[in-house]
Amino acid sequence: MSEIVITEFMDAAVVDELVRDRDVFYDKGLVDRPADLVREAARCRGLIVRNRTQVTAELLDQCPNLKVIGRLGVGLENIDMAACAARGIEVCPARGANAVSVAEYVIGTMLILMRGLHRTTAPVIAGEWPRNAFMGREAAGATFGLVGFGDIARHAAARASALGMEVIAHDPFVHEEDPVWREMRVRQVSLEDLLADADVVTLHIPLTDSTRDLIDGTAIARMKDDAILINSSRGAIVNEDALIAALKEGTLGGAALDVFADEPVTAESGARFQDVPNLILTPHIAGVTHQSNRWTSVLTVRNVLDFLKEEEIK
Repeated sequence: MSEIVITEFMDAAVVDELVRDRDVFYDKGLVDRPADLVREAARCRGLIVRNRTQVTAELLDQCPNLKVIGRLGVGLENIDMAACAARGIEVCPARGANAVSVAEYVIGTMLILMRGLHRTTAPVIAGEWPRNAFMGREAAGATFGLVGFGDIARHAAARASALGMEVIAHDPFVHEEDPVWREMRVRQVSLEDLLADADVVTLHIPLTDSTRDLIDGTAIARMKDDAILINSSRGAIVNEDALIAALKEGTLGGAALDVFADEPVTAESGARFQDVPNLILTPHIAGVTHQSNRWTSVLTVRNVLDFLKEEEIK
């Protein structure tokens, strides 16, 4: 049995480097074969996963030698943290590794939606040349609202500020006297004021009992009719039915969803998004670029190896 098991995709060059020093089993499709996953992980000391591998108490019971879990990303909803703690298993997320990638996704989708560029390809191909039909908006002078003000949000705030946007944020876990507000020229506001004032609302919070369905029909109703909502955080934070209804009714200007309540989206679950206007859907790729995949992989491997080396010294 291998010492380290990797269940989902990561940078191939980093895997090759790891294999030189450790006994590694790498299969990016292992997540989709639960029985094989249990068999391979049964004797491993380190397990490396992304967001799709469900690290449950039942799986952990099959891995008596497991000491550390490396998370290729930052979200921990797929890992039973209480079960890990009870078994003395360390969990190491790759904090900050994909912050730039996600921030650029937010700014990119925002600009596309503000200019209406997602709707221009088909008319141009058809030779319609409808220049007057695509009078979009500029980011400069608009208000950029961040729900959550952690690492990714701060990267997005810096880029929005550089575009000439006013930046506001809501995060009860960042103290009002924290100098970051002043240093980044970001105004701290209540969630209600943010929803009412922002031209763009972007979500950067974890999924918890208190944030599930945070952006529901009531929250969307507080937003401007031409506001844009971007969710690159966790799907269940947004009530997708309420979002679809608002876009169809024209009480929301646009939305970009990189995450969904149920992933992966199937043909059946995706059908309800068909013909919804001003909507960009992407398959949980906001944090995935060549650069971020490389750094996330490097950082995760470093975290796992450092922990295992410490265990070996004891």
